[in-house]
Amino acid sequence: MAHGTLLTTGRQQKPVTQSVRSAVALVREDLDAALERDPATTSRLEMALASPGLHAIWVHRVTHKMWRKGGRWRLPARLMSQAARTATGIEIHPGAQIGKRFFIDHGMGVVIGETAEVGDDVMIYHGVTLGGRSLDRVKRHPTIGNKVTIGAGARVLGPIEIGDETQIGANAVVVRDVPGASVAVGVPAKVRPLVEQPDPWADPALFI
Repeated sequence: MAHGTLLTTGRQQKPVTQSVRSAVALVREDLDAALERDPATTSRLEMALASPGLHAIWVHRVTHKMWRKGGRWRLPARLMSQAARTATGIEIHPGAQIGKRFFIDHGMGVVIGETAEVGDDVMIYHGVTLGGRSLDRVKRHPTIGNKVTIGAGARVLGPIEIGDETQIGANAVVVRDVPGASVAVGVPAKVRPLVEQPDPWADPALFI
């Protein structure tokens, strides 16, 4: 009987070990992506300790899993997200869906709403809002594609879609869909085709 218990425990430990390894790999991936985009930081250790953007993302990954469980898990998820907001200046609702290698530079004043969806390899600067334009309990926040850069102070509002490899300029206000490989600048934002830039992570407002 004792032998059977040990075997059962071993079977339970294997998925736990795999989960830990996956979490560590994901953290390393985040760190490397952040280092690629932040020339002011030169080591994983410094980035891990001093990046509020990464701290907010890591807390969000935990709160999002709690949120998806529903029921009694949702209040603790909200409280954790609010604690992260206090510590980092970045507000990410636990319901928001965020892809891999997401990076928030500087971070202060970023707001990402409940039904927002963010793809892989997205970078946003401080003061960005992924907000809603409705009080109805529906999809009311934007969907951001892969490899999108959103400049400081930009507002992307409503259940709109931002295509892959698009750049949103600093302080732009975007309220309509933007096709992939575009640049959107101004208030309200005007869209033009993307001309390849030497630095894909730079604030698109630099190239206006």
